[in-house]
Amino acid sequence: MEVYLGVDVGSVTTKLAAVNKNGELLGHIYLPTQGKPIEMVQTGLREIKGQLPQEVDICGVATTGSARYLAGVVVGADLVKNEITCHAMGTLHYIPEVQTIIEIGGQDSKIIIVRDGIVTDFGMNTVCAAGTGSFLAHQALRLGIGIEEFAQRALTSRTPVRIAGRCTVFGESDMIHKQQMGHQIEDILYGLCQALVRNYLNNVGLGKKIDSPIVFQGGVAFNQAIVKAFHEELKTEVIVPPHHEIMGAIGAALLVYEEVLSKNRRSQFMGFGTSEAKYHTTSFECESCPNLCEIAQLVLDDQVLARWGGRCDLWERVQAEEVK
Repeated sequence: MEVYLGVDVGSVTTKLAAVNKNGELLGHIYLPTQGKPIEMVQTGLREIKGQLPQEVDICGVATTGSARYLAGVVVGADLVKNEITCHAMGTLHYIPEVQTIIEIGGQDSKIIIVRDGIVTDFGMNTVCAAGTGSFLAHQALRLGIGIEEFAQRALTSRTPVRIAGRCTVFGESDMIHKQQMGHQIEDILYGLCQALVRNYLNNVGLGKKIDSPIVFQGGVAFNQAIVKAFHEELKTEVIVPPHHEIMGAIGAALLVYEEVLSKNRRSQFMGFGTSEAKYHTTSFECESCPNLCEIAQLVLDDQVLARWGGRCDLWERVQAEEVK
C-alpha cells in the first residue's frame, strides 16, 4: 500500500497524518510538543506505524508548522511547506467550496481567504496570545477547571459579561475584577470566549472579507463555546470540519502526494527506525558579521545534519562535518 505522511510540528502540539493515494486518512496522531519537537516527532512515528498495515510503502513525507525545517531533517522530508498552504490544502480536500478559514492553535492564529480554490490572502497573529488557545488554557488553570469543563460551563451562560480581550494582561485583570464584582463564573467564561473572538476578528481578521462558507479549525475548535461565539459575532454558520485539529498535517500529506506524483522520484523518508535515533541540538554564535546570529545545529553520532537560525543562509550552505 502506498502511503503519504504529513508532519505538523507546532509550539504546543505535534500532529501526524497518513493518507493513501486517494486522499483517505489511514491514521493520525495528536501529541503535546512540550518543548521537545524531536522527541515528539519520534514518538509520533512510532505510534502512527502501529496504526498502519504491516505492508506499507511510505512514498512521500512532508513537514509543516513552526518546527518544519527541524522535523524535515529528522524524518527525511521530501517537501517542507508553510502552514498557510497546508491548512488550505487540507480544508479544500474536505470542503472544496470554502471561502474563509479560521485557524486558532495554542500559540498563534491565522485567517486564510480562499476564492475559487486558491488562497488569495491571509493574516497571522504570532505576537500576542490573547487570541489563542493558550489564553483560554491559562485562565482555566487559574480558575482550577479543565479546558473541557471550561467549554461546558461557558455554554450555560445566560448573561455573559464583557471582558477586555485585546491583551492577555488586561484580559486577566478584567476577569479578576468581574469575579470580585460577584459575576457568575459561567458568565465570565463565556465573556472570555467572546473576548477571544473579538480579538481575533479585530486583529487577525482586520481588513479581510470574511465570506461563507466559513471553516473553523485548529485545536481551539474543540471548544464549542468558541464556535458559538464566532457564530453570534459573524451572524452566519461556522463549520467545524472532521479532523480539524490535524488539518495542517493532512494538507502536508496531500501536498507531498502531488509533489512525488509530478516528479516521479523516490522518497527521502529516513524510515520508522529514525524514531530510535539519538539526536541532539547545539548552538553557537556566528561571528562572520556584526549580526552575531545564534546558529542552531542538529547532530547525530557527532555528525552535523543541519544548521539554521541565521539571517542569511551562510551556515545552511556549509556541508555537514564532524563536530569538533
